[in-house]
Amino acid sequence: MNALAERFAPQNVGSIFIYTHEAHPGEYYPHLTSMEQKYRHAAALRDILGVTRPILLDALDGACHRAYGSMPNMTWIFNRAGIPIYKSDWSDHHSVANALEYFLDVTERRRGRERLAPFHVERLDYRNQDREAFYAGLARNGPKAVEEFRQAFG
Repeated sequence: MNALAERFAPQNVGSIFIYTHEAHPGEYYPHLTSMEQKYRHAAALRDILGVTRPILLDALDGACHRAYGSMPNMTWIFNRAGIPIYKSDWSDHHSVANALEYFLDVTERRRGRERLAPFHVERLDYRNQDREAFYAGLARNGPKAVEEFRQAFG
């Protein structure tokens, strides 16, 4: 997602990462109980995963996450008027890139005075499912995170 943010920055597309909560708490990154702890966890996330986009912290009670649907690894794209033009329950750079390219094209078409009418679309996208990388991420949180996930999902 960092590379995608850099790729679209010249077209004045901004990108932020909202840190909501620990999806799979463990011994190393437990359930969040204070904003100070949340700040430390977000800084570690930035450093470990190399997040270069600005990171904003959700409220400790997850108000922002709930307001936008509580999806597990969601992505939203808003136009300059603040209207949501894309939402996904999972962040996938191919899907996000496709949406950004489409909406940047719409902007150019409007500048060319083309008359466009909005409509809603639903589609099923696919993402790479790298179980090994996923479990490595769980392991960063601690053995408890790995064990609880395995018990819940096999």
